[in-house]
Amino acid sequence: MRITLHKNATTTPAIRTAIQRATGSDYELARQFRVTRQTIRRWRKRDFVSDASHTPHHLPTTLNAGQEELVIYLRTQLRLPLDDLLAVIREFIEPSMTRSALGRLLRRRGHSRLPQPETPANPTKPFKVYLPGYFHVDVKYLPQMADETSRRYVFVAKDPSDPLGLPGGQACKDPSGRPQLPPRAGQSGTRQNPNHPHR
Repeated sequence: MRITLHKNATTTPAIRTAIQRATGSDYELARQFRVTRQTIRRWRKRDFVSDASHTPHHLPTTLNAGQEELVIYLRTQLRLPLDDLLAVIREFIEPSMTRSALGRLLRRRGHSRLPQPETPANPTKPFKVYLPGYFHVDVKYLPQMADETSRRYVFVAKDPSDPLGLPGGQACKDPSGRPQLPPRAGQSGTRQNPNHPHR
């Protein structure tokens, strides 16, 4: 079986087992195994012979608990990249914050990767692409005023070749009562599309 020891270890599992079973004094065992009395006392107090973890029990951090929560909030709610988040922290929270310390904080809290944006329940669909000569008509609901007895609607016709919409007011949204599109400047009658394929 392969044994992995710390690079500064002065004893092996076999020696550690012998130390735990020995009955002599710390001074006698230190001379016998050629180690310090501190090493003898350390292994006599333990009930295992493998290397203990060398991870510090208390990691030094630049921010306190409240500041860390604020950083996590900025990361999750605003979805700031690492460099942008570091700039905000240095400006408003802790000027001495380093990029490596911020990276360790995000990894420790499980936010090393940016959160994915939430998908809305009813995503907005893009307008349908129409061929030249066709209009896209929307019906907009208007609030009912105090002097009105019913709601009014606005028909907005959009020409793909013209970014300007053509509004027309109507008291009902029945297709039979649809308004006429306003003419272009300098023309009379109903607006016509010069790109219509049947002209």
